[in-house]
Amino acid sequence: MSSFASYPQLAGELFERVQLSETFDDSKTFVDTIPENEVEAIRDRFERERTEPEFDLETFVADSFRHPEDPVTAADPSRISMERYIDELWKHLIRQPSEESERSTLLSVPGRYVIPGGRFRESYYWDTYFAATGLAVTGRIDLIDELAKNNAALIEEYGCVPNGNRLYYSSRSNPPMFCHLLDILESERGLESIEPYLPALRREHEFWMDGTKTATADDRATRRVVRTDEGALNRYWDDRAAPREESYREDVALAEEADREERRLYRDVRAACESGWDFSSRWLADEDDLTSIRTTELLPVDLNALCYAMEDKLARWERGAGNPDRADRYARAAYERRRAIDAYCWDDEAGFYFDYCWTEERRTDSWSLAAVVPLFCGLATDQQAAAVAAHLEERFLHSGGLVTTLTASGEQWDYPNGWAPLHWMAAVGLRQYGYDELAETIAGRWLDLNRDVFDRSGLMLEKYDVTDGTGSGAGGGGEYPLQFGFGWTNGVALALPALFY
Repeated sequence: MSSFASYPQLAGELFERVQLSETFDDSKTFVDTIPENEVEAIRDRFERERTEPEFDLETFVADSFRHPEDPVTAADPSRISMERYIDELWKHLIRQPSEESERSTLLSVPGRYVIPGGRFRESYYWDTYFAATGLAVTGRIDLIDELAKNNAALIEEYGCVPNGNRLYYSSRSNPPMFCHLLDILESERGLESIEPYLPALRREHEFWMDGTKTATADDRATRRVVRTDEGALNRYWDDRAAPREESYREDVALAEEADREERRLYRDVRAACESGWDFSSRWLADEDDLTSIRTTELLPVDLNALCYAMEDKLARWERGAGNPDRADRYARAAYERRRAIDAYCWDDEAGFYFDYCWTEERRTDSWSLAAVVPLFCGLATDQQAAAVAAHLEERFLHSGGLVTTLTASGEQWDYPNGWAPLHWMAAVGLRQYGYDELAETIAGRWLDLNRDVFDRSGLMLEKYDVTDGTGSGAGGGGEYPLQFGFGWTNGVALALPALFY
């Protein structure tokens, strides 16, 4: 991993001055800039000029760094359909392998990649899978193969697929969706198409399970692994315990509010970013207080379901590739994990899956759509799926689809927002257990909301208000403005109809 010290947009006094002075409205802007000159020349000039009475930081940055641009614009919905707009938008969201200078914070990948859009000018790990569901519908299988090659190359270089292909994301991952991306390839090209990726998928599994042998009864947690009486389960984590470079000002301000150790706070914030749900009341001890974030104390049901899927698919694919010993090992791991998820995350009385707080030895009481992931991954029993389906229909379903949680905290992964990836996993999961009518209702309401917002604004959004509380359908909350583009919304909008027709 390259040292942050060699990137003035990531570390050093200039970085801190820019981020804390609000030179940019969005803290992420500066970390995505590219130095126009040699780094040492920029630093030397900053040291010479920074104490001068007429020094203007904003002008200095504008002269010294090239700022990123977003080429995505709104469509005229009176002249183009939502589906046609999405198809034309791919040329803006599909990027060629980086040819940026070595001063860029982008990580190098061998193939084309897909960005979400807006402030998100790089690929994101779990976003990539959901975008790929739509790319598959439109026949772009060669591109999906390139996306898989990118994942494999990043695992080779960093031990995992980073949260996004930026240097400042390289200390954490994202919900592990590589095996699901490979599922798409297998369905289109057969088992032989994914055999070259098995070594990378094995290594990703090792990344998530690193610490299994060192966790003990007295020291139960190591990195992303927590030892339980039923075996090892996973949590989200980040190897750095410092303010996020891309949200430096926000994290420093949060630490000033908090009455707790800064390093633990920063790590819990970063771990929530690894989850993709940044941020949600499900991570908070006090649902209205972000300083109470405790991500590393929780065993998330969705993460462990996705790790189960990785083990289950590895078992099948290793057997198909002629590796029976490996296949047996992964099958045993999947069996043990499924049993542990049932023991710790399934609440038989409530009939629903919850995250488990391992430090307090109890399930949380946060009702969230994380509970659909065990259905998506095929580990729920028929009885569990029936109970989850009933709660989805009774508690979560609104006029525009499913709310993410039942808590209105002001965080973006909470009520009243709905998100494309969760609608995809809910619809796929329900169909796998025979709840086609409910799945179609959920998908239909979500797609109708997507289309209604597009017909009024010409935009595909990052998230939506599924309750019609705003009247606009636009989602809100979180630490940055609503973004549009939008990779995973586009992919799911194309893929959902294909589930039913």
